[in-house]
This record gives sequence, C-alpha cells and structure tokens, in this order.
Amino acid sequence: MKRAVLMMVLGVAIMMGRDNVLQDTIDQAAPGSKLELPSGEYHGNIIIKKPLIIQGPDDRSAKIVGDGNGTVVTIRSSYVTLKNLTIKHSGAEHERVDAAVSIKKAEHVTVDNCHIDDCLFGIDMEQVNRSQITRNWIRSKPFSLGLRGDAVRVWYSNDNNLSENYVTKSRDFVVWYSHGNTIAHNFGEYSRYSLHFMYAGKNDVLFNTYEHNSVGIFFMYSQDSIAIGNVIKSSLGTTGLGIGLKDASNFTLKDNTMIYCARGLYIDRSPFQPDQNNTIENNRILYNAEGIHFHSLSISNNIVGNIFKGNIEHVVDDDKVTLHSIKNHWDGNYWDDYEGFDKNGDGIGDTPYLLFYYADKIWLLNPNIKFFYASPIISIMNFLARLAPISQPVLLLKDSHPVMFEKDLEKGVFK
Repeated sequence: MKRAVLMMVLGVAIMMGRDNVLQDTIDQAAPGSKLELPSGEYHGNIIIKKPLIIQGPDDRSAKIVGDGNGTVVTIRSSYVTLKNLTIKHSGAEHERVDAAVSIKKAEHVTVDNCHIDDCLFGIDMEQVNRSQITRNWIRSKPFSLGLRGDAVRVWYSNDNNLSENYVTKSRDFVVWYSHGNTIAHNFGEYSRYSLHFMYAGKNDVLFNTYEHNSVGIFFMYSQDSIAIGNVIKSSLGTTGLGIGLKDASNFTLKDNTMIYCARGLYIDRSPFQPDQNNTIENNRILYNAEGIHFHSLSISNNIVGNIFKGNIEHVVDDDKVTLHSIKNHWDGNYWDDYEGFDKNGDGIGDTPYLLFYYADKIWLLNPNIKFFYASPIISIMNFLARLAPISQPVLLLKDSHPVMFEKDLEKGVFK
C-alpha cells in the first residue's frame, strides 16, 4: 500500500512537471517505505532523513542527476538503501567534499549496484557503522589525478562491508580511523592509492585486484589487520609500489601477488611496536624492479614461504649505514637465483641462500642507472664483482632453508 501511494505521488509530480519530484516523494513517504523508480532522469540534489528504500531497475536506468553544485544524495538516517541507480553530476568543491552519496552518523545503510559517474567524491562515509557498500561502479570527474576526489572515503566508520566495487579514474579509496571493516573482491584501476589505511585496525583486505595505480595497498600507522589473496599489478612511477607498510604492527600479508611494480613490497619502520611482528607469508613477488624495499628501522618481520622471481633486485635496503634487512627472519622462500643443490631430494637447498651487496650496485646510489641494467657493460661489471670483488660484500639476508622449486611451496615442502 505504501509503495502504491508513493508511486501515485511520483506520477502526479511528473505530470505536473515539477523539478523536485523525487524530493517531494521522499518527504511524503512514511519511514520504512520502498520507492521504486521507473527508468528516467530525476533531479538531485536530494536529502534522506528517514529509513527508506529507493530502488531502480536492474539496468540502473533510473538516474539521479545532481545540479553540479554540492552532493547529489545526502543520507542522514540509518536503515536507508539505494539500489540499482545511476548517480551523477555532483559539484567540484573539495572543501565541501562534493560527492555522489554522503552518509553521516548512520547505521545499516546499503548502497548496492549503483553507477556513480562525474562526481568528485564517490561515496563519503563519516561515522557510519554496520553498512554495506557493494557492487558499485565509481568514477570521479575528468580531472588530473591529484584534483580528483576519493572513490570511497571511510572516516571513523566501523564494521562495514565494502565489496565487489569497481573503481576507475578516481583518486584514492581511503579507510581512516576506522576498524573492523571488510574490503573484499574490489577492482581498482588508473587511480592513485587503490586502498589507503591510516590509524586503522582489525580490517580484513581480501581478494582485491588493483592494476595501473600509483600505489596498490598502503597501511600507515595501523595494526592488527590482514591482507590475503590480493593481486597488485603494474604500480609504476617513482612512487609505485604494490603493498606498503609504514609504522604498521601485527599484520599478516599472505597469498598476495605483487607483479610488474616499481617496488613489490615497501617496509618502513614496521613493525612499529617493539614487542610485535609482521608475518609476510606465501606471497608471490614477481618481476618487479625491487621485490622488497626496506626503509628506516624495519626489523622482526617473519618473511616465510614467499616466491621471489624475476625481480631486478629481490631485496633493497636503502640505509647506507646500518642495514636492517638482515635483522628480519627469512626462511623457506623460493629464490630464482639460488645456486645451491638438493642432494637428498627433500625440496630444500643444502646450503643457505645468501644475498650480498657488492660494490657494483651503483644503481642503488642513482636509480636512473637501472635503465642500463641489462646492458653489456653492467653485465660485465656484475660478473667481475662476483668473480673478484674489490671490497668486502655486505650481507643483506640469510635464508637457511631455501626452497628449490616454486611448485615445492605449493606442495608444502617447507613447514
């Protein structure tokens, strides 16, 4: 009955040619009503201050179009659902956080299967808990990278599910001061930070795919989180990296793939808490310029059972005085440049894998020289440095049980 009355109100308003059709209908709806929008274009901007369901056809042909000033849909109530809608044309002011959808001080809000385009920010969440942001397609305005807004902005918001969203040509997907969230099965491309955490804890980052962004996943000043099964590909440029840890403690990075990045994994003063560790296990670190880059005081990480293959440098430590990479626990990893043997056939090398810095590593002082890495002159320098080093090499790491073949890790040879 509620739905029939709402549809009649909507139809009358449309026939009268009124511009605020949708807002009038929302204002007249009883709390808890369901408003089904037929295909067509509806004028924003709208404000929802009561529990309400607004749903369009499955093809998202019901379009809520903003006036190009401010936020298109503002939600200030719990138990609101937006589903199967196209939302577009917000304002362009960063100071106001002009967005497609703004949610504040609410619980149990759902934004599902919506197409968000030409909006500075996508979905802005402030003090929003136990809500669902799922299956949305999000793109910012056609600005340069630094001037775009964030696709999703999670701020002081806890225990939310943000899954199966497709993000393209936005700025960042940020989770700040927020805890207990699940970010899973999302896809992100051509943005800056695919996923950026600050001062956040106990979040689960599961099976996301991020390609052609500046940074894949970056955890800053955070703790007690896990990242499992994510794929980060082609994070390039001077700031390009797959997964980064800065002042991050009690993290588990497991079964992730970092491939074709400037730096696969970046570790900066992590773990930060002196009595905690980070676990970096069963990841595939493949064909990056640098596999793992250590910066500042980064010790007590457990780096076990990973595959290091095709990287120009498997491990880089940029501290010119005291190397910290050696102070981490390395064991049971596969190294494609291991030169030992396995006489007893147990799948583990008979001698440890040792990684040294030789004097020939001149590109560590000048990264531009990496352009010439495969040239004949650099190859000759590498050979001569190993044959007759002109100075005592520096040990970066020791893996006591290097795995002989990639497939041995899958068989569980190293436990």
